[in-house]
Amino acid sequence: MIEPEESARGVPAAFEQMLWRYRGEPGMLIPLLQAAQESYGYVPESAIGQISDVTGIPTAEICGVITFYKQFRTKPLGKHIIRLCKGTACHVVGAETIGQVIADDLAVAPDETTEDGVFTYMVVACLGCCSLAPALMIDDQTHGRLTPQSVRKLIRQYRREAAKGAGNSGANGGARSATA
Repeated sequence: MIEPEESARGVPAAFEQMLWRYRGEPGMLIPLLQAAQESYGYVPESAIGQISDVTGIPTAEICGVITFYKQFRTKPLGKHIIRLCKGTACHVVGAETIGQVIADDLAVAPDETTEDGVFTYMVVACLGCCSLAPALMIDDQTHGRLTPQSVRKLIRQYRREAAKGAGNSGANGGARSATA
């Protein structure tokens, strides 16, 4: 992960600048949340508190907005993002089974990140590669014509690569900051 430039208070500079620019204008909550997520890779509790302090909007109301819009995350993404296609073509040829294999192997539900921070599992409406059904993407790589065995093999492969990288990654731990 590329670490954001931080202010003296340990807040990413871009997010702090957005907070300072806030002038009480209505309709700024979502842009402030987007700035927090862009800066941190997700919207942490500390950013929710800062936004509340600056805007006067109660934290419960801010949390309501965060949970209403799927674009916002309150936890960091994993090092690898798995996006399983649930479009019609994939559904017809077994995406549900593939999804269950992923959930079982990773011990997470869709939109969750594994405890070790290696994978975030997401379900998407369509990847646009119907001829490869059932299909998924891991990061920017598309994998198709999946079977339960091939999915397990992919997960093992990415886990091995992550384990090798963890020994070389130092303090960053491989966390990803890109938005989904």
